[in-house]
Amino acid sequence: MTYDAPVLAISVAAELAGMHPQTLRQYDRLGLVSPSRTHGRGRRYSLRDVATLREVQRLSQDEGINLAGIKRILALESEVERLGEQVELLRTMVDPGRRVFAAGAKGEVVAVPRGHRPARVTSSGALVVWRPAQHDR
Repeated sequence: MTYDAPVLAISVAAELAGMHPQTLRQYDRLGLVSPSRTHGRGRRYSLRDVATLREVQRLSQDEGINLAGIKRILALESEVERLGEQVELLRTMVDPGRRVFAAGAKGEVVAVPRGHRPARVTSSGALVVWRPAQHDR
């Protein structure tokens, strides 16, 4: 079973999370956890959902955060994760040759080989974007 596979019935997910099934239904209605649905509309939870439920319980009981605050925290954590993945994707596109980018004559982004200057544009004055070498790599 993979971490994201929606295979757990509500009773099993509730037991793993240490909650009552009705609590899971309430959290679903509030949008804190969004389980997958079967053709008959039954909820199916993944191990990721169970981990989220445990985090909701921890934030609520140990930290005293209300459900609206928890929903916001979960949304922000999800956004941070999404942005981290996007940064990694962009890094793989840029880092292999440690390319330098500049603005072309019409404002488009153009790659400039490392150690070379962009072609000079007399009317617009190209803007060169660079990143200083990092010595910790």
